[in-house]
Amino acid sequence: MKLIHLKITLAILCSILVFSCKNKGEYTTENTSVKQTALAPKPNIVLLFIDDWGWSDVGYRNTTFQTPNLNQFKKESLDFQRAYIPTPTCSPSRASLLTGKESVRLEMSRHIPEEKHFINSEYNIWPKDPMKRPSRNYLPHEEVTYAEKLKEYGYYNMFIGKWHLGDDKYYPEHQGFDKTFGTTDNGHPKNYYYPFFKSGDPKEFQKNYKEGDYLTDVLTDGAVDFIKNYDKTQPFMLSFWYYSVHGPSIGRKDLLKKYQDAGLEGKYAHHAAMVEAMDESIGRVRKAIKDKGIADNTIVIVLSDQGGAYKNTPLSGGKKGGNTLGEGGARVPFIVNYPGITKANAETSIPVQSIDVFPTLMEIASGEKYQNENIQGVSLLPILKGEDISPRNLYFFRSYEDQYAAVISGQWKLIKYHSGKFHLFNVVEDISEKNNLIGKGLEIENQLKKEIAKWEKEAVPIY
Repeated sequence: MKLIHLKITLAILCSILVFSCKNKGEYTTENTSVKQTALAPKPNIVLLFIDDWGWSDVGYRNTTFQTPNLNQFKKESLDFQRAYIPTPTCSPSRASLLTGKESVRLEMSRHIPEEKHFINSEYNIWPKDPMKRPSRNYLPHEEVTYAEKLKEYGYYNMFIGKWHLGDDKYYPEHQGFDKTFGTTDNGHPKNYYYPFFKSGDPKEFQKNYKEGDYLTDVLTDGAVDFIKNYDKTQPFMLSFWYYSVHGPSIGRKDLLKKYQDAGLEGKYAHHAAMVEAMDESIGRVRKAIKDKGIADNTIVIVLSDQGGAYKNTPLSGGKKGGNTLGEGGARVPFIVNYPGITKANAETSIPVQSIDVFPTLMEIASGEKYQNENIQGVSLLPILKGEDISPRNLYFFRSYEDQYAAVISGQWKLIKYHSGKFHLFNVVEDISEKNNLIGKGLEIENQLKKEIAKWEKEAVPIY
């Protein structure tokens, strides 16, 4: 009888434990390869990746722009003051974000051209590149993306918007994403008003949208609908990669008039209107998260893919003009809200790169420290918690013009040119990079020259 009572007691205890786990939000899956834990529910993750959004193109840094949603988001979140893109240009920035790798190691040092003669080629050559360096036209299937890894931890992956990492053979669904919306071969639209793309709009656009619809709003509708209607028991990651605020600069008409009335002219008025439309979109996405009742368990990350195409004051350089590795081209907005982890209205000046997002997501999803010698990024979870990470160098590489490589070490930045010249700046004391310190007898000059040469031998393919 005692044995029977003991078995009954154990059965009751097991039932209580199972019920308790379910009420803590645990999920199950038929995929036995999925790694599961018996801890608290994994957080949902929303990554909002903006195109060509400059570091100073936001209201809390530049009052030219009206960005109430981003201003509020910053007040609630951690703002990385010195966040960078290792190859600040469209396709490489996406490859680095997805893989945690410096894109030069992926043999992708430039954007993927849209010209037809490049479509079936593995590489392209940029006519004005002094080195005529080949650059890949797609992200190889064998590269492991954050979506593929998150799937191992039970996540459902949704992708919305700009891909620019190859044609349909290399689309997101071939790299770990479960569903897509608004994905095309294009690096940018021909118009932000419908019809949008010169090579044809996605089928879902052709069925549901009409003349007068604005692309940023259409994609945001897709993001809001996904969040509102998500009914799976597993956590999700939503990757919403905007086409905006990349050109052509075509502001939404109601917002454009506001900036024109305020005195902005031409492309600058259009750009400001596009930034505000993007800000409005972020507000809508965050509202959808709140309305769904999942705000307390949803991480929101806002990041740009490179510096702005227009004015980047007080930063030097930008997307165009031969100084893209200047702060105006390589430094980007990066804001993270992790409920219960990040503090409100917090800032950090620790230099980080977009390659750090991959291992950060892995550590969040797995609950364990992520180790991978094949990537160059490091987890930012300690910084999100208000702690430090070990000092390291950040490296940069692109292949369009004379300026091609750079390294950041703490407050110091060395920029290298094919023509043999160097620039050295203290970007903490000299944010505008006006005072070139090359030849001033600083030991850091010799140190960084040696370190960037060593990195080039290791990281940059030789053809």
